[in-house]
Amino acid sequence: QVQLVESGGGLVQAGGSLKLSCAASGSIFSFNAMGWYRQAPGKQRELVAVISTVISSNGRTNYADSIKGRFTISRGVAKNTVFLEMNSLKPEDTAVYYCNARRIDEASDSVDYWGQGTQVTVSS
Repeated sequence: QVQLVESGGGLVQAGGSLKLSCAASGSIFSFNAMGWYRQAPGKQRELVAVISTVISSNGRTNYADSIKGRFTISRGVAKNTVFLEMNSLKPEDTAVYYCNARRIDEASDSVDYWGQGTQVTVSS
C-alpha cells in the first residue's frame, strides 16, 4: 500500500517561512510527478506546485500563480520525497497542505495518491 506522509506545517506570522516535506513509501513503482495541493476552509482543493519525477522531464516544475516566486518545490535525495519551501507567507496561504503523487500507467491512466495533510496557519 502506498503511503504519503507530510510534515513541517505549523503556525507562523505573515512574512515568515516554512518548509514542508513529504515521503512516499510502499510502492514498487516510480511516480511520474509529485506535488502539493492545499485546501482552505470553505474553498476547493487547489494546486500549489508540482514537479516531474521522470528522468525525461528534467525535473520540470509548475506553480500556481498565487504563490509563484514565493514557494519552491524540490525533490529530495531519497527517492519519492518532495519538499515545499514557503517564503513570504501570507494569511491567505493558510490551509491544509496535501502531498500528492501521480503515476501514469501504460494505458495513460493517472492514479493519484494523497497524504493526510499538514496544517499551515499564517497569522496577520
